[in-house]
Amino acid sequence: MARNIGSRYTTHQILGRGSAGTVWLGEGPEGPVAVKLLREDLASDQELVGRFVQERTALLGLDHPRVVKVRDLVVDGNDLALVMDLVRGTDLRTRLDRERRLAPEAAVAITADVADALAAAHAAGVVHRDVKPENILLDMEGPLGPGGAHPALLTDFGVAKLIDTPGRTKATRIIGTPDYLAPEIVEGLPPRAAVDIYALATVLYELLAGFTPFGGGHPGAVLRRHVTETVVPLPGIPEELWQLIVQCLAKAPASRLRASELAARLKDVLPLLKGIPPLDVDEPDSDPAAAAAQASEQYEEDAYATGTGSGEPGPRRAAVPLVPGASADSNRDTHTSMRVPAPDELSGGPLGTARAPRSAGAPRPGSARHKAGVVRKRRITLAVAAVVVAGALGAGGYLVASGDEDAPPQDSKQSSQP
Repeated sequence: MARNIGSRYTTHQILGRGSAGTVWLGEGPEGPVAVKLLREDLASDQELVGRFVQERTALLGLDHPRVVKVRDLVVDGNDLALVMDLVRGTDLRTRLDRERRLAPEAAVAITADVADALAAAHAAGVVHRDVKPENILLDMEGPLGPGGAHPALLTDFGVAKLIDTPGRTKATRIIGTPDYLAPEIVEGLPPRAAVDIYALATVLYELLAGFTPFGGGHPGAVLRRHVTETVVPLPGIPEELWQLIVQCLAKAPASRLRASELAARLKDVLPLLKGIPPLDVDEPDSDPAAAAAQASEQYEEDAYATGTGSGEPGPRRAAVPLVPGASADSNRDTHTSMRVPAPDELSGGPLGTARAPRSAGAPRPGSARHKAGVVRKRRITLAVAAVVVAGALGAGGYLVASGDEDAPPQDSKQSSQP
């Protein structure tokens, strides 16, 4: 059903949904457009509407071939919408869901495109703050690049900043997606350009491995890993590429590359990756039963992140609805809000400790597989102890019996008296 957005645009059909709003196929004065209509709950927030208007100039001025251009920002009654270029293709998450992991050459080509987009945004003073596969679009009508990769474009610029208004989020809350959050955000520091580099390096790791370096399980556990853990190496890629990933996943923001430097170095590495097949890497806790048991155990701490105390299991990348009382309407959630862990929690306090780097396929400490192994070891230890005790008792009985036989005649006489 057609719907007018402002006086210039008309929407026709839904292209996708997210926790921040719904994306529609629309028509404008210059042809087809994508219209991201924010939720009515958000549109009724006058402070957010004011921020929306303030960001108009910065977002409209962001123009780069690797950025999905924002054409207009519409404030009309209860409608709050971003009008963007229409990209004929799919998002990177959909491709990952289909292929699980990409060949290194294609993964690096896509990452280099996004790094170019971030370099343009950072030069204009815009920080994305929510770089993830869902916000990377693949243009199926564009020319194929290295490794057969379709051109990648970064979208949803400004949405995280618009949502993160002082009246809507408190100092104890974070805006972002847990798997891709830089450590400084977890620690409550303001987001700078380096947070986008960290998130993009996480995306590259995921494209290569099929899973994120610190993801999995309860959101609170994911946040702690970002701050305390070291990334586990990936076998089968050139050392130059691995060092790039490590540098961009550095805990200290100043140690990471700038977007323009990352883009240039990724393009330098591309020739080394030609012909390398997708990596054969074991995903942590890939056993379905073990993964389900781990999720159930970890979600006992549900109140830690959501304050609900429900303890109900959920998906691996758990999402907390952005708007209180709202339910997530698809798996394309744009934002997750959760509490910032206290210092003792981040350092491995009562809620858990950091896991040490481990080899691929080894059970993660604290996981169901790891706990099952610990239980087996304990049972074996108890069984061995029981055998030892039984042996000791048997030996003791033998010594008592032999001692009676060797007793002096005097003792025998005394024991035989009435």
